[in-house]
Amino acid sequence: MDEPIKVTVRRVQPATFTHRAHARGHELIIDEPIEKGGEDKGPTPQELLAASLASCTAVTIEMYGRRKEWDIGPIEVECEYDRPDRGSPTEFRLVLRLPGGLTDEQVEKLRVIAGKCPVHRSLESGAVFEQSVELIEPAAAQPS
Repeated sequence: MDEPIKVTVRRVQPATFTHRAHARGHELIIDEPIEKGGEDKGPTPQELLAASLASCTAVTIEMYGRRKEWDIGPIEVECEYDRPDRGSPTEFRLVLRLPGGLTDEQVEKLRVIAGKCPVHRSLESGAVFEQSVELIEPAAAQPS
């Protein structure tokens, strides 16, 4: 089994919704739009969820094409979803934009493999949440 995926998120400064997410030495800025009280310095958590699904789908398609030694060229994946009512499933709408020179068989195989990306499988399987609380010193809560 692979190592668990770990991301740590910390608030940038008091009185903002801007946060930094750290994953394997990489950093992302997450924020809310100005109309929701944020500073709009990065995508929202909901946008990151869509980006995660779209990017995982694109990488999965490209890895499959490479493994098959197909020159599939540039692709694009668009992901859109509405926030569902609590307890209702989320319906993701993906648009795969593939080069026109592919055969019908290649297009079909890429369409099928797109639904097998790890993020798609995680979302499709549902989720179980385990949550704990650890108290920290107030000064430690603010990164320097």
